[in-house]
Amino acid sequence: MTTLPTVLVTGASSGIGATYAERFARRGHDLVLVARDKSRLDALAARLRAESNVAVEVLQADLTQPADLSVVESRLRDDARIGVLINNAGVAQSGGFVQQTAESIERLITLNTTALTRLAGAVAPRFVQSGTGAIVNIGSVVGFAPEFGMSVYGATKAFVLFLSQGLNLELSPNGVYVQAVLPAATRTEIWERAGIDINSLPEVMDVGELVDAALVGFDRHELVTIPPLHVAGRWDALDGARQGLISDIRQANAAERYRPQV
Repeated sequence: MTTLPTVLVTGASSGIGATYAERFARRGHDLVLVARDKSRLDALAARLRAESNVAVEVLQADLTQPADLSVVESRLRDDARIGVLINNAGVAQSGGFVQQTAESIERLITLNTTALTRLAGAVAPRFVQSGTGAIVNIGSVVGFAPEFGMSVYGATKAFVLFLSQGLNLELSPNGVYVQAVLPAATRTEIWERAGIDINSLPEVMDVGELVDAALVGFDRHELVTIPPLHVAGRWDALDGARQGLISDIRQANAAERYRPQV
């Protein structure tokens, strides 16, 4: 009988993270739940143990704090039972760029990019050595839509997409699956925490529908899963155009249009 890998989920106390925990518990996976709010983690863990008869461990951590982040990194490096990392913890942007404080910008970048990268970096060597494992990074469609006006948040999510694509090229030959999940507006607490009224948004996806769709992509081993994208060819065309652009870059000389006119 094959033992299912344990799944570590960050930002697991609510929203997308809690729903991922619920879905993997239903599939029979043991869990390690990571978030700041221990009381909510404990309540979720108790419910999932009762409903799905799986082992659920709670690991309280604020991933913007170096000491807490190091604890989670050590767990990912050392616990061979963990075979799936759901890199979900994140924070949204409140206000435009000129309204943001240095502290809020630092926290957003630290949680959305630095912590996510370090956790992937902690577990990847072990996955490569064993020839198996999965890293799921939660990005956003805002990462390729500066028109949405969330400049710093969108930049962090563009980072998540690029990182996932790069890690796929590096890690997939060694049997490691990397998935970038790009939601649009999803009904979670992240909006309220950012001071944004979710009811002001024209369209919002239910979190259960989002995670269920993401898991369809996970089971198919998609690199990029965009649940709200209804025309799949749009992404294929965008990625194809990107690769075409790269093929047209000639490093030895500047393009004709940039040469000084004599």
